[in-house]
Amino acid sequence: MCIPPFIRLIVKSSKTKPTKPNEAARPIGVFDSGIGGLTVVAALRELLPGESIFYIGDTARVPYGGKSQATIERYSVELAGLLLAERAKCIVVACNTASALGVPQLKLDLRVPVTGVIEPGAQAAVKATRSGKIGVIGTRATVNSRAYERAIEELDSELEVFSEACPLFVPLIEEGWIEDAVTDSVIARYLEKMLQHDVDTLVLGCTHYPLLRAAIQRFVGPKITLVDSAQNTALAVQKLLKQYKLTAPKKSVGKLQVALTDQSTGFLRVAEQALDLQVGDVLLRTVQK
Repeated sequence: MCIPPFIRLIVKSSKTKPTKPNEAARPIGVFDSGIGGLTVVAALRELLPGESIFYIGDTARVPYGGKSQATIERYSVELAGLLLAERAKCIVVACNTASALGVPQLKLDLRVPVTGVIEPGAQAAVKATRSGKIGVIGTRATVNSRAYERAIEELDSELEVFSEACPLFVPLIEEGWIEDAVTDSVIARYLEKMLQHDVDTLVLGCTHYPLLRAAIQRFVGPKITLVDSAQNTALAVQKLLKQYKLTAPKKSVGKLQVALTDQSTGFLRVAEQALDLQVGDVLLRTVQK
């Protein structure tokens, strides 16, 4: 895979294990294809209030769901490099598509700890199901990768998994159409087939999708448990920080800094209203298109 020179330099430097005493005070680096990863940020803020977070939303290239593995790997390496330039002590890939297709490459390239959202989401689904029938919805790339099926099978090979790609959800969310008749119609169109499988657990296999939780729950009904990976990912990050002795010092006050790769007028509205996050000033970062 061809990696831009400035990214190669950052990745190379990250392979030298830091020894500075203030390493644990550095921020957690989080990236996603757009605003969806802020669901993970909200969970991190709640569980780890002393941790600072630097978040990058790749709004210039959203959505990721229809892109090739090579492209997703390139985007992931580039965004990880931008986070390392902000002195991130670990990388959280808050994007199901990039977790499925980009995390393996990042774990090879980077020395800092890396975690995605697939395994935490699979663990939550296995714990939640009662009938042994689990539904997974996500982008085309995530569904085609079968990452959730493999992760769930590793935990319990007796479970049945049914997947459905829902490519229109991300652009609807990025437009801020969270409660809208058009969105309700799209949800019904995608999920009516899923209900025929009698699933009792539905994995929201894209970090954007929890922003549609209320609308999805209305359609599928109260008997189906909706699972997203945000809380489990936050727990995985907490465990990772302890393992690598990177937990922020006691009495630290965590700060949130958000950067986008392109301006998004709906970004602050969705983030602040739906997730109760105070984003503050938003930075811009340049990426290759």
